[in-house]
Amino acid sequence: MGGARRETRQPHRPPSERPEKICAVCGRPFQWRKRWERVWDEVKYCSDACRRRRS
Repeated sequence: MGGARRETRQPHRPPSERPEKICAVCGRPFQWRKRWERVWDEVKYCSDACRRRRS
């Protein structure tokens, strides 16, 4: 028994193929993380420390 499984996961990508952005505060590049999967378009900062330092 059991329902059909929905396949919503992205295929595994090696780190060299993951999307990258530049932090709006420190200017360093940072890569996509699983926890940002649903909000990647809204992510602007590489860390909580940079998010708190924004001005």
